[in-house]
Amino acid sequence: MKILTVNAGSSSLKFNLISLPEEKELISGNFEKIGLENGLYSLKINGEKIKKNKDMKNHKEAIDLLIEELLANNIIKSLDEIDGVGHRLVHGGDKYTESVVITDEVIKTIEDLSNLAPLHNPANVMGIRAFKEALPNTPMVGVFDTAFHGTMKEEHFLYAVPYSWYKDYKIRKYGFHGTSHRYITKQVEKLLHKDKVNIINCHIGSGASICCIKDSKSIDTTMGFTPNAGLIMGTRCGDIDYSIIPYYLKQTNSTIEEVDTILNKKSGLLGISEIASDHRDIEEAMANGNELAVLANNMFINRVVDYIAKYYVLLNGEVDALVFTAGLGENAREFREAILNKLTCLGIKVDHDLNMAIAGYKDIHEGLISTSDSKVPVYVIPTNEELMIALDTYEFLK
Repeated sequence: MKILTVNAGSSSLKFNLISLPEEKELISGNFEKIGLENGLYSLKINGEKIKKNKDMKNHKEAIDLLIEELLANNIIKSLDEIDGVGHRLVHGGDKYTESVVITDEVIKTIEDLSNLAPLHNPANVMGIRAFKEALPNTPMVGVFDTAFHGTMKEEHFLYAVPYSWYKDYKIRKYGFHGTSHRYITKQVEKLLHKDKVNIINCHIGSGASICCIKDSKSIDTTMGFTPNAGLIMGTRCGDIDYSIIPYYLKQTNSTIEEVDTILNKKSGLLGISEIASDHRDIEEAMANGNELAVLANNMFINRVVDYIAKYYVLLNGEVDALVFTAGLGENAREFREAILNKLTCLGIKVDHDLNMAIAGYKDIHEGLISTSDSKVPVYVIPTNEELMIALDTYEFLK
């Protein structure tokens, strides 16, 4: 079967076409600046990258271009070869705790939940409607970022605010990156030959979250009501004292919208370093002796260590694996080692040579990075959210 995975943003559309069950990627790509001037898109076929400039008025025009490229590059001979479409959906609230076949009712629910994810859910629905128009007879499945965390208990997902806030306004921790955390859980099950695993998974990129997984189910995670909670990230502040906000408003006469923008887009590594949000740039600045870059990096490391230690206790020390994944987790070798060196009191020990050997640019993408006598084995495992979405869609089709 050929499954198309889709991640629709307000002005973008990322996709992969994957052949299953062999799990072979046939083509991937990204359409950018949809509805804006100077539109462009990029494709990757058999390792070859292709870039083209093309204005697109809306997502339907982007999808038409996508279909043209699939046919022109002989990826498919007809649209009938696309057996299903899997959509990455950001927010399912507390209604969806697993993937679902997309119906009109599901679309309405996603729209109703837009107040919880105003930047993402409307764009996701736009993508669904455009694909339904282009491929009206093709089954579609929705895979929610929040779904994997639907197994959390109230004691972990509630905030200590009036309980009526949860009942009336759905204010609670939802957690995100669930598709990635679920994919890594399944990879560890295969790796350790276990039906159920206890792991601490560190999904660390420009957006970052850690998930505490017991018996292969999420029991707690760092992101909260929104993705701007938990860890320090590229531009997000993570956990802060809420009283900072009204204090800053009074001191600066700023609006709440301006503060929200600062906390989401101008904080984190960028805010502390005053240089960049990309950790690679932070590393370069550190090498040149920039003290604020060193500070930002150390703060990030400390926050990751805090949550790993917390989740180690939550699992009562019964941890099958500690995993690093996503862009920074898979490639930032010194960053990983600095974190693990702060966890030696838990019996976690890093093997310097094994750790330094694993990074995407060294063409070794995964493996064990802890010593043989480490109390908890530590792995680097690349995430693959697109494959997870395709596999869910494939299971429904079967």
